Amino acid sequence: MRTQELNENTRKELLSKLLNRSPNAYTEYEEKVSEIIDRVRSEGDAALFDYTEKFDHYRLNAGNIRVTGEEIDEAVSGVDPELISVMEEAAGNIRAFHEKQLRLSWIDTKDDGSILGQRILPIGSAGVYVPGGKAAYPSSVLMNIIPARVAGVEKIIMTTPPDAAGKVSPVTLAAAKIAGVDEIYRAGGAQAIAAMAFGTESVPKVDKITGPGNIFVALAKKACFGHVSIDSVAGPSEILVIADETADPRYVAADLLSQAEHDEMASAILITTSKELAEKVSGEIEGFLERLERRSIIEKSLENYGYIFIAKNMDEAVLAANEIASEHLEILTADPFSVMTKIRNAGAIFLGPYSSEPLGDYFAGPNHILPTNQTARFFSPLSVDDFMKKSSIICYSKDALSSVHEKIETFAKAEGLTAHANSIAVRFS
Repeated sequence: MRTQELNENTRKELLSKLLNRSPNAYTEYEEKVSEIIDRVRSEGDAALFDYTEKFDHYRLNAGNIRVTGEEIDEAVSGVDPELISVMEEAAGNIRAFHEKQLRLSWIDTKDDGSILGQRILPIGSAGVYVPGGKAAYPSSVLMNIIPARVAGVEKIIMTTPPDAAGKVSPVTLAAAKIAGVDEIYRAGGAQAIAAMAFGTESVPKVDKITGPGNIFVALAKKACFGHVSIDSVAGPSEILVIADETADPRYVAADLLSQAEHDEMASAILITTSKELAEKVSGEIEGFLERLERRSIIEKSLENYGYIFIAKNMDEAVLAANEIASEHLEILTADPFSVMTKIRNAGAIFLGPYSSEPLGDYFAGPNHILPTNQTARFFSPLSVDDFMKKSSIICYSKDALSSVHEKIETFAKAEGLTAHANSIAVRFS
């Protein structure tokens, strides 16, 4: 990892480099993604089956695209019972956390006869995308399906790419069953996103699509937004650690590497007020690399987006953290809660030496589907709210409207909308 002094110039250079990882920067893939979406939208199953054979080397048809209950049960029976137990406990934590996010509809009545309120209902259907390929991520299955289930979504489907034999990762199927999915389809990539966005003969159209994926999946979600709601256009994983001289360099190094192992585009950044800590963390990283399995990926990630910044003081560190708006932010300082109160932009905040980022990834309960690429400035973690919709309720009596009708007419006429004004005035003419 490169070590630099934190100043205005190095901050700007870092922000510019991090933004280059955004899916919005990969415009060269948009034409291909658009072609896939258009074909699936117009040809339905035929295009979906064709792309699955082309990219996943498995011949789909209407009879085998849906994963059967028997397949799910068989897959679950082959998963380590200890892992099943851990996933069930994690699911309980995730469910309990998200149940606290539920909000109720409300009505407010006034003496003049007016009634205002808000009706809050779950969306009708949700589609969860689960990557296949190099690795299975059952934790993401839990994080996407459980909030939708807690929200009360009536139908939740999942798509995930099959291998060349048509198989889906058993641990993925086990997690989906634990989370409470309704239907699972063998389909991946941009073609699966298009199938859920527009519907095909086999795959139902949904109201919202969530879940991570590669650049083609991210761009497909972006292209389909408006026809269907999405969670976000996610970029590569990120971790930022703020640490002072009290931090354990071994913990800091381990936590930085926990994100660097995701892929070569992941960012791992330390901002510290201690030059001595910076040096020790560098040494610890070298030691860990000697025995970590994904060393080649980690080294490439650190070469591309690994930084150690030395700040003059904690205020400077916090300023940079708020500009970076990291997906994951760890605060390892003498008083992490005090520093946390100054943080405005972060997807998830981890406080103290025993709250490392993987705790949030797997077990604690808060959602690990988080905003990336500085979007924590205006986006939030996936939550129950993402699967709810709200309708305003307005009911005025004649007396209530009578007392304000002239004001409404004045407002409407000021905008040149005389039909609006007439709609009110006709009730009192």
